[in-house]
Amino acid sequence: MQRSYLTSAQVMTRYSISEMTLFRWQRNEALGFPKPMVVNRRKFFKEEDLTAWERERAKVSA
Repeated sequence: MQRSYLTSAQVMTRYSISEMTLFRWQRNEALGFPKPMVVNRRKFFKEEDLTAWERERAKVSA
């Protein structure tokens, strides 16, 4: 199974957010935003983790 990773820029595009918002989401423990994998100071987010987080947020909103 191939895992798909998104860069920080792709995550910001996916949610239409700024760099500062992404930073704040990562710092907010209560939000439970997925932790990135860091390679050479670049952040990569597992797409499956983001999808799971979206589903969880949808449940909370409903």
